[in-house]
This record gives sequence, structure tokens and C-alpha cells, in this order.
Amino acid sequence: MVDRETVLTVLTRRFPGARPEQVAAAANAIVGLDDEWEDVSGREGEMGYNFSPDRCDICYLAQQIERGDQFRIFRRRKTGRGA
Repeated sequence: MVDRETVLTVLTRRFPGARPEQVAAAANAIVGLDDEWEDVSGREGEMGYNFSPDRCDICYLAQQIERGDQFRIFRRRKTGRGA
């Protein structure tokens, strides 16, 4: 879970001209992401990702992973509205 106070501090520094209510609204939205999104980064084996040196030239993610970049993958949680 993201700490709201940390988010407020970062947003206030990053957007010094923003009104306090704007910063608070943005912080609330960021902190509330845990309710809407689920981190599935640890489930790569279930996603069908298979590294292939032959496909790095056409796959952005494979290129970036080969370069040493790391990714966090999120999926939107299903809601009661049939989503």
C-alpha cells in the first residue's frame, strides 16, 4: 500500500503551484489505486511470456527486459458491474 503522506509530499514538491485541494484529490486517487488495480508482476509464468531471441526485434517489452529494465504489471480488478 502506498503511504498517503509520502504521496502528498512528492506531489507538493513536484507541483508547487497546485492548490492544496488539488494535491489532496490526486493523492487520494493514487492511494486508492490499490482498490482498483492488482499487481500481477509475480505471475509471469502464467502469462505465457516466453523469451525468444528471434522476437526481440519486434517486441518492445522483450527489448527492454533484455536491456535490464524491470516492469510491474497491473490488472484492473473486476467490479460488480460485469467488467
